[in-house]
Amino acid sequence: MRTTEVALPAGAVGTTRAELVAGVRAWVDSPPMRALVGHFSGDWPAGDLSAVLAALDDFSARHWDFRGGRERPDAREPAFDPATVGLVLDAATALGLVRAVPPALPRYAHLLVLGGLAHACLRRTAYAAHLARTVTGVDGEVAVLGSFRALSPVESRLLADLGVHGCATEVDALDAGVRVAFGVDAPSEEIGETADHPHRAWSSRTYRPAGLPPVRVLAAPSGEPERRRAHTADTQRFWAGHVRLREGDPVLMVTAPIYVPFQHCDALRTLAVPFGCGIDTVGVDPALATPVRVPEPTLTAGRYLQEIRSAVRSMRGLHGVLAAG
Repeated sequence: MRTTEVALPAGAVGTTRAELVAGVRAWVDSPPMRALVGHFSGDWPAGDLSAVLAALDDFSARHWDFRGGRERPDAREPAFDPATVGLVLDAATALGLVRAVPPALPRYAHLLVLGGLAHACLRRTAYAAHLARTVTGVDGEVAVLGSFRALSPVESRLLADLGVHGCATEVDALDAGVRVAFGVDAPSEEIGETADHPHRAWSSRTYRPAGLPPVRVLAAPSGEPERRRAHTADTQRFWAGHVRLREGDPVLMVTAPIYVPFQHCDALRTLAVPFGCGIDTVGVDPALATPVRVPEPTLTAGRYLQEIRSAVRSMRGLHGVLAAG
């Protein structure tokens, strides 16, 4: 039986701040979220939406944070009983972390591809090429957004096993994915700045595949280089400045289904609210064949809870910006 999904905050062009707040409230206060909190022995928090989001952030830190500040592959895997696993998977499906859905519009101003682990870099660039060729028109550019995060030994071995060589960082893996998926060999333009620390460096390579929009592979500097590497919001802001994003531009963003809620709300906060653009976020369809046979990761109840927590935190950040006016 198909689980009824809870809508994410709307990302259409012209969505008002009041509608975004209502969308955050509807997702957070949905029956699946209440069921999860109750199952993990929590009382539903009292107060206004700001208080509820703060309390859920704190609750999820105590019960659903298996990373402890580490990268996602290094998160511990909790042991749950079958009833808990079933409840979590049902909730994740209802909250929009499981199923891939098609783009809502026939054309977009730009198509964004978000980076990630090495296998995701190959899978998402392949899906973006599929969308640009057969599903939706792109009037501006395909922008592939990553960072100079060093690949782990596991990621490097995976790429080598797939015959993809010469990649040391996330943006290298994205660039390799673009070359394979879009059938290009060398960039037509390459600019950037080196720095004394990789958190401060940036690079931009633009490819021009025949019959398709230009493809820009962008590595952004960190917004807090003394503390951390660049994250998704940094890359989105950096790209918006480079492309001169305009009010009313509809933007399609590609990630993995499990990350759609949190990355969609991050994009609403960093792009839709300040620039007045539209945001439509879709997850890669795992049934689609890719040029490079990338293994599918195992998604567990612990992984889904971790990303439900990420979505709560992202919605808290979005609500904070909306409340500040």
